[in-house]
This record gives sequence, structure tokens and C-alpha cells, in this order.
Amino acid sequence: MNFFLPVLAAFLQASSFTLDKVILSIKKIDFRTYTGISFPLIFVINLIIFFLIKPPLTYEMIFGKLFWYILASIFLMIIGNIIYYKALGKDKLSEIEVIGLITVLPVIIFSSLIFSDERKLGIIIPALIASLAMIWSHWKGGKFVLKRDTLFFLLLYLVTSPIRTFIIKILLETWNPISLELLHAGVTAAVLTPLYRKSYSAVTLKAFSLLVLTNLLTAVAWILFYFSFQASGIVYTVLLFSLQPLLVYMASIFLLKEKTDHKKTIAFIIVLISITVAQIYSGK
Repeated sequence: MNFFLPVLAAFLQASSFTLDKVILSIKKIDFRTYTGISFPLIFVINLIIFFLIKPPLTYEMIFGKLFWYILASIFLMIIGNIIYYKALGKDKLSEIEVIGLITVLPVIIFSSLIFSDERKLGIIIPALIASLAMIWSHWKGGKFVLKRDTLFFLLLYLVTSPIRTFIIKILLETWNPISLELLHAGVTAAVLTPLYRKSYSAVTLKAFSLLVLTNLLTAVAWILFYFSFQASGIVYTVLLFSLQPLLVYMASIFLLKEKTDHKKTIAFIIVLISITVAQIYSGK
């Protein structure tokens, strides 16, 4: 079951990200329209899941001793999503998803230093190797070759990913992932909807249908991802979730007809080997 959660989350999120690029390629649909509509949809989807499962959610949970952690996690999520979808609208899907794995490196190092239960060399070492392979795949001519918006996205995530991971780890010690995601989506929707509501007129019925589907996939994916955080820890989860960029990379080539890159292909093979080694070590 521990293996199943992050792998299923990876498949769902890969499908969602592939749809995202298709949606952002539709005329008049930009990151403002996407984020302005997506988070209200994610909130509604999470609300339905919440009423079906009925996890705990009380006033004390929100405004208790972890209130500032909750506020910080919401702030980082809002900023991260705006930067991500702005970059995705201007760059290749395969490029965005591969550099997403680079941000795993500081998360692994930070988590293993801060949390004693994350210090498992049989998982940390393969995870570090996988992350370094991603960095190598982007090193060309003595420097990183990235578009400006994509570079900004990378630098932001290198700084904020370890911080957000630390905060989520603390929150999930007492919070149910469904309740936490409902709160995240609700506050984010309340912030972004007024900002981007003027762009709603650009959305056609076809685009809206795709938005509903992609946000259903991503909502379920993140809930499963956080359940895996609770069950298996950060390092194990993010390593297995590395399958998600691999799947998106394959989709970008076979479905969106983006060009292949031999260095990225080699890097992804290394990722698969690293996941296999960690899986054998953990026995999960």
C-alpha cells in the first residue's frame, strides 16, 4: 500500500500536467485564467471528497498552535502555483517537469538533516543520485539553459520547497490530508478568484471541461501524496513521485510531439534505477 500511494499520485498528476499544457495552449487561456478557475474547482472537488470521507476539521485545528504554519503553507502554495503556471505557459512541458525534479534535491537534504526518521541511507542515496542526474541533464556549455520565467520558477522552488516540506510534515502529524487540502484550496480560491475573475470570459465549454478533469486528477493526486507523506515519509515519497515527471516527459514526446533530449532520457533511466534500488531497500 505504501508503494501504491505515491505511484498512483504520480500517474494522476502526470495526466493532470499533460492536460495543463494542452489547456494553456488554447487561445486566450493564460496562467491567470487557469489559476483563477482551477482553485475554485479544486475546492469544490475537495469539498465533495471531504463530505464523503468526513475527516476531522475543527476551529481549534485551524486557529490553534499550528495557525502560522497553516498560513505559511497557504502563502507558499499560492506563490508557487502562480509562478509555475506562468512558466508553463511559455515553456515546453518536458522542460518544466524535468527541472521540477531538481527541486527535490534540497528537500531530500533538508528533510534528512531535520527529521531523524528520514535518515535512511538506502533511500537517501538513490534519491540524491536521481536528483543529481536531473541537474546534469540541464547542464549545457558550462551553464543551465533555461528560459527566464522557467529559471525564476526553479530558483523560487529551490528556496521554498524545503521550507514548505518542513511545514507540511509538521501539519500532517495532526491533520488529515483531506482536511488540509480542503483548507488550502478554499483560501487559495478566495484569494485568486477576485484577482482573475475578469479573465473568465475567455473560457469556452471545451476548455472548462478540460479544467474540471485536470483539477479532479490533481486534487486526488495531492491527497494521496500527503497520505504517503504520513505513511512512508518525505524522502521515500518524493523519490517514488519522481515517476511523475518521467510520465509527463513521455507524454510530451508521444502526445504533444515535443523533441526528445538524450541527456534527459538518460537522467530518467537513472531515476527509474534509483527508485528500484530504494524500493528493494525499503521492502515496501
